[in-house]
Amino acid sequence: MSDVTAPVGEPMGRSVSAALTSRVGKWMVYLLVILWTIPTFGTLISSFRPEIDVKTTGWWTFFKDPNFTLNNYQRVLSSSPGEDNMGHFFLNSVRITVPATILSVGIALFAAYAFSWMKFKGRDWLFVAVISLLMVPLQMALVPLLRLFTGGAHIGSVTIFPDLGLANTIPAVWIAHICFGLPFCIFILYNFVSRLPSEIIEAARVDGAGHLTVFIKLIVPLSVPAIASLCIFQFMYIWNDYLVGKVFGGAGENVPVVAKLAEVSGTRGQSYHLLTASGMIAMIVPICVFFALQRYFVRGLLAGAVKG
Repeated sequence: MSDVTAPVGEPMGRSVSAALTSRVGKWMVYLLVILWTIPTFGTLISSFRPEIDVKTTGWWTFFKDPNFTLNNYQRVLSSSPGEDNMGHFFLNSVRITVPATILSVGIALFAAYAFSWMKFKGRDWLFVAVISLLMVPLQMALVPLLRLFTGGAHIGSVTIFPDLGLANTIPAVWIAHICFGLPFCIFILYNFVSRLPSEIIEAARVDGAGHLTVFIKLIVPLSVPAIASLCIFQFMYIWNDYLVGKVFGGAGENVPVVAKLAEVSGTRGQSYHLLTASGMIAMIVPICVFFALQRYFVRGLLAGAVKG
């Protein structure tokens, strides 16, 4: 006896077709998740295999002949001369990503509130100008911004912007990420903040609340899902960024872990076993951040999609 029952007034064939479509879609999702996970799973297995095994056999042979070692992680985390000392560059990424994410999202939230609920001359044109910066390729702005950090801006003997001595420093990477990330952050948060119920904002103003009070007591609590979702995107982007960290961090000890990964495998790729261990170290924090904030993720994606 079939367990598929058609709702009243609905043809049996249509109900069965919908059930089959749903089942096929579910298995397609499972298949895509498995295919997407295979490379990462292979990297994880390879990171625990001895060097000779990684260089001579595929990672899937681990299940037939398990051979486990922590030597790869010990080497990449060691600070001994000749080792990669990935722990130092891992901390560099933390020092770069956390402040840059907080500052870019925080400044963007202030700007989103101003563009949404404050009246001032030229507001709409200024918003268009900020959002239009999304169309400017990041690579075009690298050299001008780097020149600004390394020597300031001068026209003849007149100094427009002083030399701040930020060359090859972590604060330079902060500022670069904030500059490049603000247009996107403002655009995302504006779509949410501008659709908050106007009755709440107007009621607070009638009660005598100023802009700062409205922002702290209303805008920030109501925008938590959007802020959390944007923090995930911004954190992942900054953590996994290679170009900005390499250009503004220099070639010394201030580059992030992703920039260091390019050097771990050696000039000829002969140290792939170390690259897998380094790659897993670089993945730890983004994975933890995503799972910690995942309950806000879908809510943040849908935030502002429907005006209510």
